[in-house]
Amino acid sequence: MPQSLTVPLFVDLDGTLIKTDLLVESAFLLLKKQPWMLLAMFYWLVVFGKARLKEEIAKRTVLEFDTLPLQNDFVEFLRNEAATGRTLYLATASDRSLAEPVANRLGFFTGVLASDGHNNLKGERKLQAILVCCEQQAFDYAGNARVDLAIWAKARQAIIVNPDSGVVSKAKARNIEIQQVFDDRPAKLKTWLKALRVHQWAKNVLLGVPILTAHAFNFYAITEILAAFLAFGLMASATYLLNDLLDLTADRQHPRKCKRPFAAGNIGLPVGILAMIVLFIIGFGLAAQLSQKYLFTQLAYLAMTLAYSFYFKKIVLIDVILLASLYTIRIVAGAYAIEVPLSSWLLGFSMFVFLSLALVKRCTELKALHALSRNKMKGRDYYIDDYPMLSSMGVAAGYLSVLVLALFIDSPESMQQYSHPVFLWLLCPLMAYWVSRLWLNTSRGKMHDDPLVYSLKDRASWIVFINMMLVTLVSL
Repeated sequence: MPQSLTVPLFVDLDGTLIKTDLLVESAFLLLKKQPWMLLAMFYWLVVFGKARLKEEIAKRTVLEFDTLPLQNDFVEFLRNEAATGRTLYLATASDRSLAEPVANRLGFFTGVLASDGHNNLKGERKLQAILVCCEQQAFDYAGNARVDLAIWAKARQAIIVNPDSGVVSKAKARNIEIQQVFDDRPAKLKTWLKALRVHQWAKNVLLGVPILTAHAFNFYAITEILAAFLAFGLMASATYLLNDLLDLTADRQHPRKCKRPFAAGNIGLPVGILAMIVLFIIGFGLAAQLSQKYLFTQLAYLAMTLAYSFYFKKIVLIDVILLASLYTIRIVAGAYAIEVPLSSWLLGFSMFVFLSLALVKRCTELKALHALSRNKMKGRDYYIDDYPMLSSMGVAAGYLSVLVLALFIDSPESMQQYSHPVFLWLLCPLMAYWVSRLWLNTSRGKMHDDPLVYSLKDRASWIVFINMMLVTLVSL
């Protein structure tokens, strides 16, 4: 039998076997439900130590172990090792009550070494536990962090998985024999761009709508809108981070959202929280340089987003109305940024069209559920059987936006603002086509999770938008 098969392999859990940290995951889950437990956590840590902290948090949380992101290449390696008869142990600083379900999920570990409320099994303590387990004989160890260097120094061979910065070079400097390095993490820049949803900044183009409707084509208005665009984008990215952090469990059960950076474990939760705070500070610092009304509108957007994330997203229909309002408030913010009057026609049109888009989003999610043979959306009060009614509401809302547009064209305001308002009637069939096509693609299951993102990538939508702009310019 090859020597490698007779040498037991001890495997770290957090950041190695799984691409996240169970203490951070469970603490965040507890604070999400009971924010006041932060004081209790501080008390457990200071008075009793980290092992007790882990135990107390684990007692109060229920993690979805089946959806935790695994380092799949490494897991496949472990399966092959176990299949050849090698003894594998899970050795982790996480609490035993959290570590054992992960080991049971995979089914190839002989035993589990873990923290127990009194002993925090990390660094030197983990090394001693490993030496006792293998009776001072040779062992291999798989880990990812600097604290694992002391264990690798005593191991026969090291397996390094998704290493922290500088870990591989430090291991080589200490003449540690590295058997293999596993790293499946995507490029950092690409990961952060995805997490911050920079492509979603395209929605902030709505801030510039008041420039078009008020015909405020001047240097002051354009510079103010650009500043507002940046401020709103930074704040929106911060709220996307917050929303992903709060939706972690549900996202991991979603066929596409499970690939988001936090759900997939490609960005750690503590780093995400810090980035969110920094973005909020910069975004509102910039907003404070614009008009006071704009600042208050951006604050209102944040309040509405938080209300949606923490509570209203779970309430049927109110969630889509609030989503529509979050689109519309961008137009309100744009008007306040350049200090022009708000058009009631514009508000009415935007409310209906964005309600239609919000319902597209929900119907698309229900379509995805149907493909997975599930009956109810996780974390939301929608069922598969709701699809026909929701799609009817969405189509109706879309056509109501066309009606509002038609009423505006025939209004006194239109006669005052446009030299040739008769040409504006061409906007109605263009808008009706776009709404109809959007819903047709939704019913066919071809829609993206976000209909605005879909529209920005859709050639036919661009043709409609460009023609609508040309019609508007001809009408001036």
